[in-house]
Amino acid sequence: MFPLGKGEYSKQAHVALPEGTFEDEHGREGFYGRVSHLYHRHPPTGWTRIEGPLKPRAVNCLKLAAPEAIRPDDPFGEPVTFLYNADLALKIVRPTGPMPYYMRNADGDDVYFIHQGAGRLESDYGPLLYERGDYLVIPRGTTYRFTPADSANQFYLLIESFSEIKVPVKDRGMLGVGAQYDMGVVETPSPEPAPAGDLTGSQPGPQGEPEWEVRIKREGEYTSVFYPFNPLDVVGWKGDLCPIKLNIKDYRPVMSHRVHLPPSVHTTFLANNFVICSFVPRPFETDPEAMRVPFFHRNIDYDEVLFYHDGNFFSRHGIDAGMVTWHPQGIHHGPHPKAIGAVKNKVDTDEYAVMLDTRYPLKMTGEGQAAEWPEYHMSWSM
Repeated sequence: MFPLGKGEYSKQAHVALPEGTFEDEHGREGFYGRVSHLYHRHPPTGWTRIEGPLKPRAVNCLKLAAPEAIRPDDPFGEPVTFLYNADLALKIVRPTGPMPYYMRNADGDDVYFIHQGAGRLESDYGPLLYERGDYLVIPRGTTYRFTPADSANQFYLLIESFSEIKVPVKDRGMLGVGAQYDMGVVETPSPEPAPAGDLTGSQPGPQGEPEWEVRIKREGEYTSVFYPFNPLDVVGWKGDLCPIKLNIKDYRPVMSHRVHLPPSVHTTFLANNFVICSFVPRPFETDPEAMRVPFFHRNIDYDEVLFYHDGNFFSRHGIDAGMVTWHPQGIHHGPHPKAIGAVKNKVDTDEYAVMLDTRYPLKMTGEGQAAEWPEYHMSWSM
């Protein structure tokens, strides 16, 4: 009986749309479940106004409030949360110096995306040098410390996940284990030998105090544990749980020259009730009948969030690097009208972005509202 087709429609989704129509994907479970395609005479985002909580929203993270110091001598500060639900929290970190303490998150895994800056991440497992475009995945319970390379231009997106972050190695199916990114490009830390005669390591704590502080976060509250020695005194480790580093430029997108593929093919990390995806430069579709921009869809079971990192964001108007768009489940979104014409003579995309699809609705904090572009939902008419 299924699939059915009634009236004017395209036999192949996203290809050879009936003249004068706009394709709208109505699907379940993100892009994984049952789906139908509807062919409208007008773009589904052609509204004149929206009243109510489901309007698409945008936050300029560059305008978020500065982090509050956890203690008086703290140049790193408490990350600023702007979106959250029971599964995750999205935050911004803008350190002006190194952590004067060690951090341990007992609430969840931390995924830092380095939007700007560079430095060194110290952990139980050893150090990792990081730079712009790096994902740093730090498992729950890891003791770690950031030491930025300088005090300026440090800007990190932090995704705090209350479930374990996993690499989708076993979910690549017929694509093979080398698809999207080979585990050979993922870096892991190694312990450093202590300098000769140094039995404790360098002093990261307050000047003049021979103590090392570990701040443990649990249920949003901090407990400080003090040691007379550097707690990062591990000389070796083995196992399959450790911090990892992946640069977004090492992500190799799945492509089809004959049909526009959904964002789900760009899945980079998995968690309970949400996924993290990476958008990187790729060739446009070359089939003259294939769509070359994201199709309209009403992602009914997931909220969709995009953090714009670098490049020319061809599908959106008025969006710059460091901004976030949030499209709640239930309302349409799709390409800006100017994007459709802008890509006709281009051969490839030029954008880097981090996307999250969340199974349950997100909420915006007061800090997020203060940095919001309030008219974003009307940008499709600009």
